[in-house]
Amino acid sequence: MKKKRLSGEEAHEAVRKTSDKELKQAKEHEQEKSMKPAETTSEFEICSSGEEEEAKDVEVVLGSLSPEELEKLKEAVDDRKKLIGTLRGKPWPMSKKLVTLRESQEFVEKSEGALGKGRGRKLYAYKVTLRKKWKKFQRDFENFKTACIPWEMKIKEIESHFGSSVASYFIFLRWMYGINMILFGLTFGLVMVPEALMGRPYGSIPRKTVPRDEEASAMNFAILWDFGGYAKYSVLFYGYYNNQRTIGWLKYRMPLSYFLVGVGMAAYSYMVVIRTMARNASEDGGGDDTSFNFSWKIFTSWDYLIGNVETADNKFASITTSFKEAIVEEQESRKDDNIHLTRFLRVLANFLVLCCLAGSGYLIYFVVRRSQKFALEGLDNYGWWERNEVNMVMSLLGMFCPMLFDVISTLENYHPRIALRWQLGRIFALFLGNLYTFIIALMDQINLKRAEEEIVKFNMTIWQASLYNGTTPENSTAPPITVHPADVPRGPCWETMVGQEFVRLIISDTMTTYITLLIGDFLRAVLVRFLNYCWCWDLEYSFPSYSEFDVSGNVLGLIFNQGMIWMGAFYAPCLPALNVLRLHVSMYLQCWAVMCCDVPQERVFKASGSNNFYMAMLLVILFLSTLPAIYTVVSIPPSFDCGPFSGKSRMFDVIQETLETDFPAWFGKVFSYVSNPGLVLPFLLLMVLAIYYLNSTSKTYKQVNLELKKKLQTQSEENKKKNKLAAEQAKNTAAAEAQTRQSGGSASRKERDSSKNSRQNCGHISPAVQVGSSTKSSAASSSQTPPSIRPPVTQTHPTSGSLPGQPRQPSSRKQHAPSRGS
Repeated sequence: MKKKRLSGEEAHEAVRKTSDKELKQAKEHEQEKSMKPAETTSEFEICSSGEEEEAKDVEVVLGSLSPEELEKLKEAVDDRKKLIGTLRGKPWPMSKKLVTLRESQEFVEKSEGALGKGRGRKLYAYKVTLRKKWKKFQRDFENFKTACIPWEMKIKEIESHFGSSVASYFIFLRWMYGINMILFGLTFGLVMVPEALMGRPYGSIPRKTVPRDEEASAMNFAILWDFGGYAKYSVLFYGYYNNQRTIGWLKYRMPLSYFLVGVGMAAYSYMVVIRTMARNASEDGGGDDTSFNFSWKIFTSWDYLIGNVETADNKFASITTSFKEAIVEEQESRKDDNIHLTRFLRVLANFLVLCCLAGSGYLIYFVVRRSQKFALEGLDNYGWWERNEVNMVMSLLGMFCPMLFDVISTLENYHPRIALRWQLGRIFALFLGNLYTFIIALMDQINLKRAEEEIVKFNMTIWQASLYNGTTPENSTAPPITVHPADVPRGPCWETMVGQEFVRLIISDTMTTYITLLIGDFLRAVLVRFLNYCWCWDLEYSFPSYSEFDVSGNVLGLIFNQGMIWMGAFYAPCLPALNVLRLHVSMYLQCWAVMCCDVPQERVFKASGSNNFYMAMLLVILFLSTLPAIYTVVSIPPSFDCGPFSGKSRMFDVIQETLETDFPAWFGKVFSYVSNPGLVLPFLLLMVLAIYYLNSTSKTYKQVNLELKKKLQTQSEENKKKNKLAAEQAKNTAAAEAQTRQSGGSASRKERDSSKNSRQNCGHISPAVQVGSSTKSSAASSSQTPPSIRPPVTQTHPTSGSLPGQPRQPSSRKQHAPSRGS
């Protein structure tokens, strides 16, 4: 009797059943042992006996398997591991996936230990366990890293409900928060803390003491809110720092540290912004692949490992939002409008925007002129609005002009993404004009303070001379005259004035933003929600309705707020700390406002894959913000009695002083040669040419990638057409063959029926004659067969399970010929 040859899967199944049977017998044997009354033994003896029994069971199982079965078992384990790794991609129901996963894991755990011998088996089991632990550690570590990303889950939830355009704002805010944390660490750790710990204490010198005429109101809330009084004479502002070259027992060089921290903040900001833009550009990859976009979203969007109801709801909302984005993209790509009407409306919209920009610029110029007039007459004679008129007008323009631009942009009928960029550009122009108008006003105030400083210098010379001549007789050996620092006359310190203005502007902008959120979003949502039942019209779907999140206004607010930080941090080291606090509160407050008070936009659109448009505007505002700071450092002399650079002709003289004092002479000569404009300008020109070359090369590579991508898509379409034609030809050929077989089978069936009827009607004919007639009939039928098809097979009686016209499988039962007497 021949043995039946098994296939690979049947062999694996047989080995698995054998191993399961052996393990089951071993477990039953162990249970029978445990049922017997055990003698009193120690804990160590019980553990050792259990290990010995387990080892014996494994040896029994291993001994029952031949080397061939072990090899098959190893192949089966490898197959199960591959199945576990590729199970997520199988087009199976979830119940089948879970059952298959559980069975495969159990089979692998049972069979892995049986793949070694003796100590090798234990080493193999140890390696398998170690590998599993390492994979689990990697998975947990990745989950831990994801959990450590600040506000990641909040941003994902917002993205699922409001789309990637709104989520891009919060991602940008989180990135700005990280930048400001680094800037805060530089100013706080290298400037503010050393001065507070190692510098001269408060009240020791005039620049660190509140003047006598301001002591009475130095602690008033209104004065402190404007960062005057004790706040003005603290480490928060430039004027508090002493010009002493080294301070403390560490000999810390405060003027040099102050200057290098200011330069380092600007350099770090440039480096981070440019690096982020380069990384986003490298990740762009030549555009999105929109082939079969909706099919990919339908069949691959859901995550089958989600086990939380809230996460499933967020995922469902995210898929719905992504479909809305894709539908908008498809509609915009197929839209065909009246081009002449569209051009006219766009020209009209740009004209209205230019009128708004010109009006806002004139208004700021008028307010600045009024503020200068108030400053000359004395701000003590005016109220709170006159003292803060410039800041409040700038904040109100920044709040209402974007709304007006949004209304005007409805005339243009742009794609939502392009409309967002136009809106950002217009608000950028508005803020930039407001900011530079403010800077021009500050420059005028700086000139006034410098003129006042010259008068104070002359008066101090007269005061010192009169003080010395009036109190000290000639040829006297009396001790020197001591005057309390609060009674010493002092200059206006224009650097502290500039820092105060920027701090006030940041505070007023922050308060305006938060009040707008509470009134414009929260109270509006409450009124719409509770008055909708008793109103004349539907408040939710008509005026005023729920508010939408203004991406462009909030992004530009962040960018210009950061520009003011870069511009004023040199004169107010507290600005990065204030901005960190502002961004931290804004993240929670705006996330709450978006999720509770706002509704998604009517036209949800997909944001750009890389936020390089935001980064480009941030780079421009960084450049424009550092220009005024560089101008004041290089061109304007510092105040004579406040700040770390007092007594120097220019602020950057601290570098030359450090080179002459702390470094050898040759190093100073090398530095002077390197900083020579004859070397610096050619180096900058070379850098510009290198950047231009690299940019051109990258554009060429990007174009080549796009062309290659188009070629690949064309080739794939041609291959699909060829495969389709080949499939149609194969289908037609198979249909023709099936039709031919069917016609041949029907002809043979008719021949058999006719021969059977002839035998029944002519039963007296001899078998030889019957054989002859059947032979003739078969020859006749074969002669009627068309020559284009294959010859029919030998005609036999059909059996169950075989088709007519097909070769019949040999059967063990004998076919009896008809008896001669029939």
